Amino acid sequence: MGFERKEPEQRRRLLEALSAARINTGTLWLQYFSIGGSVGEYEVEAYLQGMLSVPELERDLLAMAANELLNSQAGPHAPYADELPSSDSNGSEPGSGDAERGSADSEPGSGPNIPGDEADPS
Repeated sequence: MGFERKEPEQRRRLLEALSAARINTGTLWLQYFSIGGSVGEYEVEAYLQGMLSVPELERDLLAMAANELLNSQAGPHAPYADELPSSDSNGSEPGSGDAERGSADSEPGSGPNIPGDEADPS
């Protein structure tokens, strides 16, 4: 029943973009549904409040819908899951669902902030 690692950050940034543009949940849901989203408006509201987890595909469709509504406005955009860093493992945990995060720094030990990450008890 837990949330995926990227989900809280993706939700936070989606809410930030919606708030800055003064887009309400109903408007977001209608755009989301029109591009193929399958989660109901009630569930989207629960997701935005942090009470419900939704699959990555649906979160990315919500981001796409928000970005389409934000297209002509300045301000933050809603990120897609692959735009967010792996928060806890810095991409070192196998099977995280993502391709290697930083293709330029994909060699072991070549990137900054790597020492000490393996010893993290969380």
